[in-house]
Amino acid sequence: MKGRRQTGGQPIYGEAGGVKAKLLGLLLLTALLATYVTLSPIEDPSLKGPEAIEPMTTAPAPAQGEQRVYWGDLHIHTSLSSDAFTMGVRAVPDDVYRFAKGATIEHGAGYPVTIARPLDFAAVTDHAEYLGQAKLSGLDVPTTRQRLADLLSNENRLTVTQAWWEIMSLIRENGFKLDLEGVDPEINKSAWEEIVAAAEQHYEPGVFTTFPGWEWSADAGDVGTHLHRNVIYGGDDLPGIPFSSIDGPTPPDLWVFLRSERAKGRRVMAIPHNPNLSQGLAYRITGSSGERIAELSPADRSILEPISEILQIKGSSDTHPLLSSLDEFADFEIAGTVPGREMTLTSVKGAYARDALRGGISMAHSEGFNPLKFGVIGSSDSHNATSPSDEKGYTGKLPMMDGSAGLRTGAAGLGLDKMTPARKWGSGGLAAVWASENTREALFDAMQRRETFATSGPRISVSLFGGWGFPDGADEAPDVHTLGRSYGVPMGGDLPVAPEVGLAPEFIAVAQRDPLGANLDRIQMIKGWVDADGTSHEAIFDLAWSDDRDIDPGTGKPLSVASTVNPKTATYTNDIGAPQLSAQWRDPEFDPRQEAFYYLRVLEIPTPRWSTYDALQLGMEPMEPVAIQERAISSAIWYQP
Repeated sequence: MKGRRQTGGQPIYGEAGGVKAKLLGLLLLTALLATYVTLSPIEDPSLKGPEAIEPMTTAPAPAQGEQRVYWGDLHIHTSLSSDAFTMGVRAVPDDVYRFAKGATIEHGAGYPVTIARPLDFAAVTDHAEYLGQAKLSGLDVPTTRQRLADLLSNENRLTVTQAWWEIMSLIRENGFKLDLEGVDPEINKSAWEEIVAAAEQHYEPGVFTTFPGWEWSADAGDVGTHLHRNVIYGGDDLPGIPFSSIDGPTPPDLWVFLRSERAKGRRVMAIPHNPNLSQGLAYRITGSSGERIAELSPADRSILEPISEILQIKGSSDTHPLLSSLDEFADFEIAGTVPGREMTLTSVKGAYARDALRGGISMAHSEGFNPLKFGVIGSSDSHNATSPSDEKGYTGKLPMMDGSAGLRTGAAGLGLDKMTPARKWGSGGLAAVWASENTREALFDAMQRRETFATSGPRISVSLFGGWGFPDGADEAPDVHTLGRSYGVPMGGDLPVAPEVGLAPEFIAVAQRDPLGANLDRIQMIKGWVDADGTSHEAIFDLAWSDDRDIDPGTGKPLSVASTVNPKTATYTNDIGAPQLSAQWRDPEFDPRQEAFYYLRVLEIPTPRWSTYDALQLGMEPMEPVAIQERAISSAIWYQP
């Protein structure tokens, strides 16, 4: 009979019975495999550290007075920050500057890290709130019970997940306070003295510049709402202890402190960062009860906060697709908002730089002054005492959160891919400053006048000059910078009064690729203006693009650049794109009655994202997007009727 036969008097199940037996066996095997996976650590080559490199030396310093780009990071944390220590960081301020100058230090996850190219300047910006207290508190968390390197290398995925969740819950519920009893001024003072001492020890005028500073980390009563600023000093005349959000919880409180510091002759500024996570509060035009910002904020806000950090690990704060729906490149490293909350027009308006610049010229139109006139930089927000801005060899922001490929992708734990925000984070950013020399005075002056630009990591060089008329071919002239300054103003400046009626402003734009990076796709001009009704608008003009691509008749824009990215090998080639692009452009839609601003966006050709490199190491399929177009964004030039 079918399904059963007799052999030696014992029932042996054939076709039908065999299916059941195989099914039971398969279920048992699946359960055993699931248990094995749960109780086995992930095979993660990234725990050995990035590929060993020999750091390049920096370019020779120019002659005194010659403008050049200096590269740096003004947002780096150490174990003196509560969240960094809790997440496994043990590095100190001295390590930040050693790393920035090319030394190898130990990552919080236990492996060696070395920067590919030394920086020209850097700042330790530990959280002022409970500064230095976590590392002296006897905190009982997974990273104090066991070395993070051992946890990630030897423990199973369930244990890693439990450790991850325990630390995340502590920070989400308590913020920087953790389980500390209160502020200890003596510990705060001692930690601040350590930060200052490291800055002074490593400052080498003309070679490497350090800036004493800290992060003021207000959250509007919600740990997920960022109103954070980095406070940066341009000299060695400093306060005895940092001013924290515990001392003053609102931005106007900080501005009052900054004004008092300046009244004492101290050179200081605040740099807002992550406005993208501010729930629309970073650049708001009105207060909670509807007052205009003119009554809420000091008229010198643009002096106290002359630049904003718009590209860093926790995403881009340039613009958002909800705000710039016609901008095909707006959806770049959008980190999202507070977990569990929907991104809406309300939560993104006032949270991105382009929208803020539009709000500023709207206020100039209606109120007669512009408190939102600011330049831009990038930085990392690394909490590892490093500056991890490269996609390849990216080492994350917080060791327990994203210090390995397994943690970043979620593969090191159970369900971490659904819980970790690190999957949506970028690889960081860099601050670029046009200055005459590598000193605190020169760099601080340049930041104060907003002669800065931001990149998402690559060292793309960007020049922008605006005026009312440049010599023909100035953008391709060998002395373009001399011509730009002689006939116009650089990024961060204001257009002078037109020499005659009927002229439209003219701009010179020059971009050069990172010498070790990808070719360039295009240069774009972003324009914002205010109409007679006081409504702001924006438009994007393609100024120059590579490969002689045709214009799409449907959009009027250059055809999209091709991609050479191979996701399976995490590679690309420079067979497309251009090493340098330039343009001399006059605004075809200029109206002299309208307030306006102009800034550049320079795009690289597509290259692999950090997550694609991680997937290659882990032997898994890469997440989307597999490739990104890295970019540089300049500070604006303003026009005021």
